[in-house]
Amino acid sequence: VQLQASGGGLVQAGGSLRLSCAGSGRNFNSYTMAWFRQAPGNEREFVAAMDWSGSRTSYGDSVKGRFTISRDKAKNTVHLQLNSLKPEDTAVYYCVADRVWPLRSPYDHWGQGTLVTVSS
Repeated sequence: VQLQASGGGLVQAGGSLRLSCAGSGRNFNSYTMAWFRQAPGNEREFVAAMDWSGSRTSYGDSVKGRFTISRDKAKNTVHLQLNSLKPEDTAVYYCVADRVWPLRSPYDHWGQGTLVTVSS
């Protein structure tokens, strides 16, 4: 499985962005998909996850109510809608694919990351 993240950019606080993760490879739609992020000097942080069916989701406490994960199986794509962005959301966002739910480290596949910068 290969993952290609996109959609990052510069946005003002309070604004929105939509990240996408395009997947390819065998059985991509059978994977749990997730987003992690890492800000400079910080540890990697779990953001959101969705199981293969789309019926179960999980969110990190810092993004609950503001971010939404979704998946389009027809297009082999996972999205992360980021609303009400804050400067502390600034980070490189990575998409992840894992064969189990809930996620279990080490995860099977990582994308290359897309940078989100939120200005105050």
